[in-house]
Amino acid sequence: MQSQRQQITTEKTLAGKQLAQDPPQTQHEETPFEFFASICSVLVVGIFVITFIFQNFEIPSSSMEKTLLIGDHVLVDRISFAPPTRWVPFVHYRNVRRGDIIVFFKPGEPKLFLVKRVVAIPGDHLHLDHGIVYLNGQAQNMPFATVPSEDGNPNDEFYPYRDDFPAVPPPDGSDVTATWAVDLPTHIQNGDLVVPAGDYFAMGDNRMVSLDSRYWGFVPRANIIGRPLFVYWSFITPDDQVDKTSLADRVGFMGHILVHFFSDTRWHRTLHRVE
Repeated sequence: MQSQRQQITTEKTLAGKQLAQDPPQTQHEETPFEFFASICSVLVVGIFVITFIFQNFEIPSSSMEKTLLIGDHVLVDRISFAPPTRWVPFVHYRNVRRGDIIVFFKPGEPKLFLVKRVVAIPGDHLHLDHGIVYLNGQAQNMPFATVPSEDGNPNDEFYPYRDDFPAVPPPDGSDVTATWAVDLPTHIQNGDLVVPAGDYFAMGDNRMVSLDSRYWGFVPRANIIGRPLFVYWSFITPDDQVDKTSLADRVGFMGHILVHFFSDTRWHRTLHRVE
């Protein structure tokens, strides 16, 4: 018993000596320079991701309904359609395909982003017959697209230029750009529009209201910046909100979002895949 007490006493003594010998550990406090450097690192990474990899966009119009709704906020992949580079060989690159939904600069208006679906690629022969797309002589099954109906709805009535494209010349006073009205006939062969090399023909899924390649021409490959991946947030937004550009209108709508965030958010569309 006495031996055990001596052993315990010895261990306590040794432990005490060890504590006395080890210098106390002090907590390192981050200097202002280190804090500033860490913030800069986060900003640099964030700017790189937003500029070269992903970008967020808001859908302002109904031209892609029911695929994309007004008020959908989508994350766009800027890498897949970018020119391949050797310094990032692990990134997946591919060509633009029929059926891809793309984000691009509108031809002739390099500051305006649009989102449409690629209907025809270089070399394709295309025409519409009563709203049905024919590619290389074959009618296309496109269940996502709207076509003229005969139920009396004025929004779905047959419109010759739009629905029998390009058989009917663009009428005066239409939304067809002057440049496209002149250029369009040079691409027609045997009643079909032939898509030239390096260009794409894009249309909105809501064909009745979409101002697309039928109205302003082909989308150059260089104008395509990416493809939407998924909806990360969707908020019920009025159809005419895109036209309200004054500061008062914008501030007012921001206040509306704050008040109605939970009630007017389309929660079922969160992380909805775009295809």
